[in-house]
Amino acid sequence: MTSFMDAARAATARMHGVFDATPLLLNAHLSAKYGAEIWLKREDLTPVRSYKIRGAFNAMQKCREADPAQDQFICASAGNHAQGVAYACRHFGVKGTIFMPVTTPEQKIMKTRTFGGENIEIRLVGDYFDDTLAAAKAFCSGIGGHFLAPFDDPDVIEGQASVTVEILDQLGRAPDMLILPVGGGGLSAGAVSFLREAAPGTDIRLVEPAGGASLAAALAAGAPVALSGVDNFVDGAAVAQIGALPFERLAGTAPDHVRAIPEDRLCTTLLEMLNVEGIVLEPAGALAVDALKDLREEIAGRSVVCVTSGGNFDFERLPDVKERAQRFSGVKKYMILRLPQRPGALRDFLDLLGPEDDVARFEYLKKSSRNFGSVLIGIETAAPENFTALFARLDARGFTYTDVTADQTLAEFVI
Repeated sequence: MTSFMDAARAATARMHGVFDATPLLLNAHLSAKYGAEIWLKREDLTPVRSYKIRGAFNAMQKCREADPAQDQFICASAGNHAQGVAYACRHFGVKGTIFMPVTTPEQKIMKTRTFGGENIEIRLVGDYFDDTLAAAKAFCSGIGGHFLAPFDDPDVIEGQASVTVEILDQLGRAPDMLILPVGGGGLSAGAVSFLREAAPGTDIRLVEPAGGASLAAALAAGAPVALSGVDNFVDGAAVAQIGALPFERLAGTAPDHVRAIPEDRLCTTLLEMLNVEGIVLEPAGALAVDALKDLREEIAGRSVVCVTSGGNFDFERLPDVKERAQRFSGVKKYMILRLPQRPGALRDFLDLLGPEDDVARFEYLKKSSRNFGSVLIGIETAAPENFTALFARLDARGFTYTDVTADQTLAEFVI
């Protein structure tokens, strides 16, 4: 019986006949920042800008080898898996039907169509992914096609393990620590399975978004469980339930080796990588890098590989990313201010702003009485401590205000 390590190496060799290994690059900025040897495995530089092409390619090739007559492949995805399947369909010359939610951004639809060309058909079905998935499986059953799951498939897991195969080959040794993101679990299950045989001494840290911590929930319950709600900001890793097959391989993970990353903090890393390093990452692709903030003491002086799993970032999201990063960093706040209804009241408030304070938003909400009115004000500043001084000045002058920056309901509907 072929070992997983040998199967993963064979899958990697097959892939290299189609696309090259992604770079493993030593990052000087992060290495200096954390006092460690920080390498980035740049999965954002695959032909489809994510590692998902690996699992899709491997699963499709093995299916074709087992059943050469099978030329109908179906998947449900609104993102990277769809693009990986589309690329593989075009390579193998087979027909692919890709189901996507009606709400999928046009940019993702166009990218998928570009990779698949005439070999794929895109069907927009359902407002929510569960409806899309059900429609895809029903269609697949009706035509006798092969359903390509994004992570809950042994051949997909084997294909994703090629990321780790390349890391060891490129580094020429095993790293002290490997940090990688977790969504459905295909990538992490492949890495854990490979390293268990090839380099059992390597520490592994798994990272998931706080709003979709499905692995932590499964470890606590002893089996995959469905989260009651998911924050979809980290759309490449936020899943309601980790895959059953990946969890079989991850069940022995120590709970303290799984990190949950706050979505707003992740935005600071997205901007840092873009502005400092010129690297465009999607939210899921930045999870492993962001985790370095929590691991500073553990990684000092060690060799660490972070898997940047994808770079399919829609730049229309950049203002939201900047906004969330500023609020997390404490340099932007929103307040509801009660202003007296008299000439000069606004000027009195503006005179209290410091030299580094800037009004980023001003919106009159309502006149709540004849004497006072409510105003939503957003203020940006250079350093968080500037707000302490500003609030002290407001209190001294008797202004009535409420800091609503951390109010999630207002943030969603008003801010």
